[in-house]
Amino acid sequence: MKLTRKLVIVLFLGVFMVLTIHAYTRVRRELGLFEVDMKRDAHIIGRVLSAAASEIWLSDGRERALRLIRDANERESHVTIRYIVLPPEPGSEVPLASLEALAPVLHDQEVVVKATPPGKAESLVTYFPLHVEGTTGALELAESLAGERRYIERTIRNTALATGATVLICGLLATVVGVWLVGRPMQQLIGQARRVGGGDLRTGPPVAQDDEIGEMSREMNAMCERLFAAQSRITAETSARLTAIEQLRHADRLVTVGKLASGVAHELGAPLQVVTGRARMICEDDTPREEAVANALIIVEQGHRMAEIIRQLLDFARRRGADKAPVGLRGLLSRTCGMLGPLAEKQGVQITLAEPQGEGEGDLLASVDASQLGQALTNLVLNAIQAMPRGGMITASVGRERARPPADMGGEEGEHVCIHIEDEGEGMTPEVLEHVFEPFFTTKQVGDGTGLGLSVAWGIVREHGGWIDVRSTPGEGSRFSIYLPVEA
Repeated sequence: MKLTRKLVIVLFLGVFMVLTIHAYTRVRRELGLFEVDMKRDAHIIGRVLSAAASEIWLSDGRERALRLIRDANERESHVTIRYIVLPPEPGSEVPLASLEALAPVLHDQEVVVKATPPGKAESLVTYFPLHVEGTTGALELAESLAGERRYIERTIRNTALATGATVLICGLLATVVGVWLVGRPMQQLIGQARRVGGGDLRTGPPVAQDDEIGEMSREMNAMCERLFAAQSRITAETSARLTAIEQLRHADRLVTVGKLASGVAHELGAPLQVVTGRARMICEDDTPREEAVANALIIVEQGHRMAEIIRQLLDFARRRGADKAPVGLRGLLSRTCGMLGPLAEKQGVQITLAEPQGEGEGDLLASVDASQLGQALTNLVLNAIQAMPRGGMITASVGRERARPPADMGGEEGEHVCIHIEDEGEGMTPEVLEHVFEPFFTTKQVGDGTGLGLSVAWGIVREHGGWIDVRSTPGEGSRFSIYLPVEA
């Protein structure tokens, strides 16, 4: 309806301007004709009367001529006729026009001016020279312009009425036509646009009009069909992509499990030896009952220890769906370091979990999927272990830091939960740092790595609304930092 209202207003202004200009030009033309007629009538009367008065003045005297002028004045109801002596003598009639305006009369010229008689409306006054027997005078013919004013008022009133009636009729017609041809189809298009904005890409019945609005409706239906096809294609591609990513991450887990196998085997060796020795002691005939019970309890304890080690390894290798929840990051990091401890010891690497710094920096929470973030942490720690073939120390820590997200993420500087994994390995050159998170990029020997660990970790952290920052100096080691949003 807003568009219809604008059309009505524009139409109203256009009609009003056209009728106003037409009325103005007509009034101006009629006024010009009105004054021309008045001047022509005054000219005819003045010429005839001045000639007759001059004749009678010369033949019958001044009084007879003045009587003729008075008789003519009485007969002409719409014109006031007087004889004026120039310049005025004491006791004689005073002209309506100024003496300066009447100067041409002294030279036998006709003068037409507008003047206002006392107590009357403005008049059109015409002066005709009347010089007889040495007397300088003029005939004054004054015709009121009140009729002209009444004509103007009547014309303005009629024009206003005609304009109002025309605007009213045009407004009603424009409203009806606007609602039918513009408002109704536009409301249909607006409804369809809102459905499309809400995700409903179903096509509606097109507007049955052979104009621009109908063409727009048909184009919107065609657009909805194309968007629906694109949406279906994107949904299928996204599903396939997510499936591929999950398969890639699971494959990376299995690769990590293979690397952990030797460490787990070493970790299980000692409990198995204890179990074997205690079992032999129980089998001896002379073993006292109390000692046999103690040996059995030790066997049970070592069995639980081996079962826990195997359970951790199986939990890490098992495929799980995403399940975000508030998780204590220090506890998660501690479990990851504990799981990788045997592999690190086998390579002469010591993993240290730094104590929390400051008040309120205990087990910081973040809304994450523990399984996925655990895989990312495992990849970073395992990468640090492999970066120190001659042994060394890995320092892991959790804390709060103010940081600004990278340019491709955007956002303001703020407080984040940060996990640092720092090693004393060989470090990386700036050229290697540029490609460190690219899939299948690796500097390790064939068989030592797939080039997926850091890429998978980067993808997991990005999906959790964070990012990974890496700083490395050749020969001095590297530090990988995971930044995550703080859990309220």
